[in-house]
Amino acid sequence: MTKPIGTTARTGETCPEFGVWKPANGSTTAPIAKGNRMPPYNGSATIWTLMRYA
Repeated sequence: MTKPIGTTARTGETCPEFGVWKPANGSTTAPIAKGNRMPPYNGSATIWTLMRYA
């Protein structure tokens, strides 16, 4: 089942959906594949938000 746009995941969690993600404390985006670990941003843990499907 596809996760909705706006889904969030924390650094270190498993990515729940393949797509373009944006960190809470940044203006950039990153493509992250489903099943990968959510990365830190600028060396710090963050909450990532799914912006669009890839």
